[in-house]
Amino acid sequence: MSDGYSFLFGPVRSRRLGRSLGIDLVPLKVCTYNCPYCQVGVTTDKTLTRREYVPVSAVLSEFEHWLAHDGKADCVTLAGGGEPTLHSRFGEVIEAIGAQSGLRRILLSNGSLFFLPEVRVSAAKADVVKATLSAWDTVSYQAAHHPHPQLGFEAFVAGLQAMRSEFSGEYWLEVFVIPGINDLPEQISRIARIARAIAPDRIHLNTAVRPARDGVMQPVSALKLEMLAGLFGPVAEVVGVAPEKAAAVMADVPVEALSDRIMALIHRHPCTVADMAVTVGMPVEALEKPLADLVAAGALRREPRGDAVFYVTIPAAG
Repeated sequence: MSDGYSFLFGPVRSRRLGRSLGIDLVPLKVCTYNCPYCQVGVTTDKTLTRREYVPVSAVLSEFEHWLAHDGKADCVTLAGGGEPTLHSRFGEVIEAIGAQSGLRRILLSNGSLFFLPEVRVSAAKADVVKATLSAWDTVSYQAAHHPHPQLGFEAFVAGLQAMRSEFSGEYWLEVFVIPGINDLPEQISRIARIARAIAPDRIHLNTAVRPARDGVMQPVSALKLEMLAGLFGPVAEVVGVAPEKAAAVMADVPVEALSDRIMALIHRHPCTVADMAVTVGMPVEALEKPLADLVAAGALRREPRGDAVFYVTIPAAG
C-alpha cells in the first residue's frame, strides 16, 4: 500500500511514459502468462477468467482522492501485478479517468485477450494501447510466455491484428528480447514480419533491465538491441533507461510511511535508488538509511544488474 492506497501506485518514472500513475486492477499475480522475464514474479493464478477482481468503486475513489491531493503525473497506466484486461470492467475505469482528468490513459497489456471482441471494445477507450509480441510461432510463444493452455498463437496474433484495425488511438507493440529464446537475427526477423502486418504506430525492443522472477536472466546488450532494431520497418525503438534526474527537495515524510511507500513501489516495480528518488521526490541520500534498514530486516535484497543495483522484494516464507 502506498500513501494509503490499495490500487494506485507511484507515480513512477517510466522509460517511455514519463511520470506515470499506476492502477492495479488484479491481485498479485493474476495473469494469462507466466513469463520467465517478468519483474513482478511467478504467476500464482494463471487464468482466462474475467471478473471484477477489485471493486471499481474503490479504485475510482482512490483516484479521486489522488487527484485532489496530488494529481501530478504525465499519464495514468493500467498495469501492475498482473494482466489488467482480466478485470471485467477495466474499460469503465479508463472511461472514468478520462471524465475526471485530462491525463493520458495508457493500457499496458500483453495482448493475450485481444481475440475477445469485448476486450477490444474496452481497450479502445484508452489513448495508448501497448501489447507484447515476442514470438513467431507456437513453440516460441510457449517458450517466451508460458501461456494459459487454452491460449493459442494464431488466435493471439489475430487478436493483435483486430485490435489494430478497430483502434484509432496510438497502438504500440513491445518485443521483449529473451536470451536463448528469440535473440537471434533470424528469429527477430520472423517477429518483424508479423509486426509489419499488424502495422503498429511504434515498436519497442526491450530486454530484462530489471531483475526477473528467477533473478538470473541477463539482459541482451544495448549494441545487440540496436542491431536487431534495424530488422524492423520502420526501425524499432530500443527502450533505454531515462537519464537520471536529481530530486528537488526532501519531503517531510515519517520514516515508517517512507518505508511503506518504498515497499509498495518495489513490490510492483523493482528499481534503483535513483529511480526511487525521482518517484518519491527525495534526494538519494535520504533514502539510503531506510533502504539499508529494509535490507537488514530481510524485506528487500540488492541485486546487481550491469552497472546498476536494483532493489527487489523478498517473498515471505511459507
